[in-house]
Amino acid sequence: MPRHNDGRSLRRPRKPGGQRGFRRVLPYLCIGLVLVAAMFAADALLPNLFDSPLPTRAQDGLTLTLSVLIESLPFVALGVLLSIAIQVWVPAHVIHRLLPTRAWPRRMVLAALGMLIPVCECGNVPFARGLMMRGLTPGDTLGFLVAAPIVNPIVIVTTHQAFGMDGGILLMRILGGYAIAVLIGWVLSLHPEPDTLLTERFRIACDDAHEAHGTRLTRSLSQFIVELRAVMPALIVGSAVAGAVQVLIPRSALVAIGSDPVLSIVAMMLLAITVAICSNVDSFFALSFASTFTTGSIVAFLLTGPVVDIKMIALMRTTFSARTISVLVAIVLLAAFTIGAVANLVV
Repeated sequence: MPRHNDGRSLRRPRKPGGQRGFRRVLPYLCIGLVLVAAMFAADALLPNLFDSPLPTRAQDGLTLTLSVLIESLPFVALGVLLSIAIQVWVPAHVIHRLLPTRAWPRRMVLAALGMLIPVCECGNVPFARGLMMRGLTPGDTLGFLVAAPIVNPIVIVTTHQAFGMDGGILLMRILGGYAIAVLIGWVLSLHPEPDTLLTERFRIACDDAHEAHGTRLTRSLSQFIVELRAVMPALIVGSAVAGAVQVLIPRSALVAIGSDPVLSIVAMMLLAITVAICSNVDSFFALSFASTFTTGSIVAFLLTGPVVDIKMIALMRTTFSARTISVLVAIVLLAAFTIGAVANLVV
């Protein structure tokens, strides 16, 4: 981050509070209006495309939105608390002393750290923010952020309960997710200017956290408010978009191509992006498609959803730039498709 000679960071002047608030809400309002217009347009132009009438689908979309939001809230709260623990209560030198100094071992340890933290993807974003506020690079932190929703202990247990060891789905999910996380951490660590991987708002929040004064309790309460203000709007919008997509995309169109070894993978990856189910329970959702979809498509679903579903992308956008998220999404989709295709060939 650019700094003056005296060490102070260079910041752009902040806009007045009302203007910042309006500009922050405006994109969300536009997204909502577009989705509502698309819902009515699809119902008017293609009345025979859907099995149920618009009011029923709208109710289902609202129900899904609320279920995703309610399901995510406890994990968001847990992630925020862990983030505060890292930022305020754990000295930075302790974190760096516990991690390997060499780049590759450090990224591998951070990716494996997800196996010890039972937080789904919603809570991992504020936790990752806390790690970066303690000096970890965006590339190293993204290795943790990608791996944790796939290899955390709750996900491993629920995936085993859903599929057992049959077909190698559990093993491919764990090894595939870990490999994707290490790959993303390595690719983004090559960026010559790591600070540009982050949003300006988060860089300012890092400066504010470093300059914060007062007791640990006061700083904890202040940081709790900051993290909730950053994460909650994105979570609400991501949940609403996931619910609206269920109204716009007929499920029958996805199920119809479930037996094709290539199209089934694409269909399940698209489904994973749109349904935005918590990674702690997504294996039971995927189990309902196991009889009609290929094994590779199920694996691709389980690798894609925890990292690049609509809700997760909205949450990551609070911290990472659009270009960073685009690179991450591209790597995840290509890797998940490749692993799914290989699974269809060998299983």
